Amino acid sequence: MKLFTVRHISPLLILCLLLIFFGPLGNYRSNTPMTDALDQSMAARTIPPPIATCPHLAYSTGLTTCYTPYQLRLAYGVESLLERGFSGKGQTVVDIVSFGSPTLQQDMDVFNKQFGLPPINVQVIAPLGTKAFDPHDTNMLGWAEETELDVQIIHAIAPDAGIVVLTSPVAEVEGTVGLPQFWQLEQYALAHHLGSIVSQSWGASELTLQDAAGQQEVQKWDAFYQQTTTKQGVTYLSASGDKGATDFMDMQGQKLASVPTTSFPADEPWVTSVGGTTLLREGNTTREVVWNGATGASGGGFSAFFPTPAYQQSLPTAVQSQLNHRRGVPDVAAVADPNSEMAIYVNGRWGLIGGTSASTPLWAGIVAIANQMAGHPLGFLNPALYKIAQSPAYAQDFHDITSGDNTNAETGVQGYPAVAGWDASTGLGSPNAEKLLPDLIKEMQP
Repeated sequence: MKLFTVRHISPLLILCLLLIFFGPLGNYRSNTPMTDALDQSMAARTIPPPIATCPHLAYSTGLTTCYTPYQLRLAYGVESLLERGFSGKGQTVVDIVSFGSPTLQQDMDVFNKQFGLPPINVQVIAPLGTKAFDPHDTNMLGWAEETELDVQIIHAIAPDAGIVVLTSPVAEVEGTVGLPQFWQLEQYALAHHLGSIVSQSWGASELTLQDAAGQQEVQKWDAFYQQTTTKQGVTYLSASGDKGATDFMDMQGQKLASVPTTSFPADEPWVTSVGGTTLLREGNTTREVVWNGATGASGGGFSAFFPTPAYQQSLPTAVQSQLNHRRGVPDVAAVADPNSEMAIYVNGRWGLIGGTSASTPLWAGIVAIANQMAGHPLGFLNPALYKIAQSPAYAQDFHDITSGDNTNAETGVQGYPAVAGWDASTGLGSPNAEKLLPDLIKEMQP
């Protein structure tokens, strides 16, 4: 999605935020072995209190289910890892955004106090310069909310991980608009060893990157991703989009296509693409379905740019017929529905923000914990994730989403139903981190 240029935040939610908020209306690498890391971290471990009550929300999006950081960690098997000393300590997540948020640090301070999380000084770097924040610019407002969403979710999941926000003075929209500047930020993060995990809650529709300039840009990024994931141990996570089985067709991000498509860089074979779910509370347990409602739907489908990568060629015959020699999106998923999200604090108000902009930083936090457990950056995750999916461990390591689809109701573009195993709406499913991460580390051992 591209409303206000922030592609993966639900547009109805941004409108609510604008009305409420703005008017009356770290270390790059650790070589500590897993067992030693546990022994060391137990001495000074971070275990935030089990707060299970949300603050009063400044607005409601309807029938909302609000989660606290503690409840979110419970839902994804993270809380038990924190109790064992695995909290992302020694790791750093890099968040790539346009503009950033002028109230980020003070909002983080309130967020942390509310939920008993450790204080964090978020490092904000603008290597390309800054643009003065205009509270009347909807682009900048949207990116401010995006920045706060990313950072608060990462910190909620991995409270001892460092966070670096890299900002561009240019709004990323569609096509190549904003991508050259983001490319420079990616290069800067690598050159300065800022972190081994990069969270990307943005994207451009493949339909806007079909021309020569777009293809040249895509190929440049593809070579970069391949080199940095496989040779330098960087993990890239990218939001799959909020328009279900389709996306925008114009450079302004205003007109939806009437055909299936997906987006870049979620379509990248070297990136772990993250789709979205609705997290339903049922008594003391939770279950998930494909996110698809009035505020958006989990992006997913098949790339027109990239062939099926080797790791997806192991999927069953029925899936191969769908893939038809194309890269399938997404790889994994987590909660994205703004009506079942964690409470976020932005510019003095509590509210709910959703989209695959929420599920992507959640996975980034989980990867930070995984890197701490492994004692080194894991780098390219996808081959190991798909191997686990073909093993008996899949049933305990993932929450397999088997209900719902990502049909786009606005355009009538038929989506893809959630089925057992991989599907083009929620990928392999959402994580049960306490089971998944040990298996992932084991699978990735040389």
